[in-house]
Amino acid sequence: MLEKSFGLLFFLRKPRDYEEGLMYVYMRITVDGVAKEVSVKRSWEPSKWSAKANRATGTKEDTRQLNHYLDVLQNKVYDARRKLIDNGKIVTASAIMDIVSGKEQRTRELLALFKKHNDEMKAMIGKGVAKGTWTNFNTTYRHVSDFLHTQYQVKEINILSLDLEFVKKLYHWFRTVKNLGHNSALKNIANLKKIVIECKDNGWLPVDPFAKFDLTREEVETTFLVKEEIQAIADKEIRNERLCRVRDVFIFCCFTGLAFSDVKQLKKSEVNIGVDSELRIYKGRQKTGTPSLIPLLPITQKILTKYQYDKQCLASNQLLPVLSNQKYNAYLKEIAILCDIDKELKTHIARHTFGTSVTVGNNVPLESVKEMMGHKNMRQTLHYAKITGMKVNKDMKTLKAKLTKNKFISDVQILQTICLPEEPNRK
Repeated sequence: MLEKSFGLLFFLRKPRDYEEGLMYVYMRITVDGVAKEVSVKRSWEPSKWSAKANRATGTKEDTRQLNHYLDVLQNKVYDARRKLIDNGKIVTASAIMDIVSGKEQRTRELLALFKKHNDEMKAMIGKGVAKGTWTNFNTTYRHVSDFLHTQYQVKEINILSLDLEFVKKLYHWFRTVKNLGHNSALKNIANLKKIVIECKDNGWLPVDPFAKFDLTREEVETTFLVKEEIQAIADKEIRNERLCRVRDVFIFCCFTGLAFSDVKQLKKSEVNIGVDSELRIYKGRQKTGTPSLIPLLPITQKILTKYQYDKQCLASNQLLPVLSNQKYNAYLKEIAILCDIDKELKTHIARHTFGTSVTVGNNVPLESVKEMMGHKNMRQTLHYAKITGMKVNKDMKTLKAKLTKNKFISDVQILQTICLPEEPNRK
């Protein structure tokens, strides 16, 4: 933002109890009538100073050195003013002085900026930010703090000290000291990168230290249940009440695609009758806030009916008796053993099962799966909705039947025509 008036002046100031001799050289920056003064850490003889030129007079080497130093300072002031204008910032004498003196950069420390980001994110929880996202960034913050303490023996670091070597050391520390997998290490580094990129976008960093660091993640083989495994869990006679409840919630998620946090927070107001007079779930995802529309299948309606008068559900204002994620996963392992399923059952497997076996495996278009799972783009959906070999075989059989019935092309000429070898060229 352009200021109305701007002035720069170098002048001499008498020291306290001054009688004669050298005076201090000062710089005064004035913007819109508001001045800011600072000593330039030099002294000079008043008799060899021109108040009109704002410079030392004479031809000796010490005069040339002082004037050169003042010229450099003057250029820095004008550069700082231009930087503020280019970045759309308010031009003030203090803002210019902070840039010239380096105070602006010295106060930009990594962990302080990281904490500020996390605090702002915390205030946005439930307003476009999921609590889990804030938790992940806080975890990264603690990791980086630990890294600085153990590897550099410091509690803080200026953002200008960040470079590619720092990023590589942090990745190596995640893999070796913290024993994180490749993707988990990159997830933490991506969280840190968000803070650093904001610094670069604000003009506080000249280059992006992550620019040449490869953030490509390894492809992870997702786990889902096939039809027979879902049936084995549904058919298993479970007399233990806690395991029975966990089984019911898990099957509900297999046929709705709801993530653990979403099914735990599912409210009666989010289950209603759609325009087709069928029951459906309409709710924003807890993680992203993206709305998901899920028509309820018969089995899911029966599970909701089973628990509509459950004391635990009524007391906690939940539609289903969902436990903590830790207990839920622990009990799922017991269910896997009871049902002879050789897979490590976890809450998120239900979401993958919905995307692969329940929907795509039964010819539900990916566009519909995307809407039901509350994804913002098809790339997210493809992570959950895997095209299995059985699905390919099934689709090709359907295609074969259609092509045969409709006589897609005629193969008469191909079958009847005998291709003779070409005769050799005769000279």
